Amino acid sequence: MGIHYDYKSTRGDKAMKKEAKRKARIEQRRARKNNITSKNEQQEVMHDINKPITLEDLTNPDKK
Repeated sequence: MGIHYDYKSTRGDKAMKKEAKRKARIEQRRARKNNITSKNEQQEVMHDINKPITLEDLTNPDKK
């Protein structure tokens, strides 16, 4: 049997490691997605509708 001798005995461990790895990737994606959505929510500041929009408002990235 040689190389395949321990296949059945380690099959469960390999499956558990693979599942844990998959869950870790999913959690990383969720965390990354939550960070992106929270940043977008913080950045959405609406322009005052009573004030006219000037060229500086459109082109200056530092002005908020």
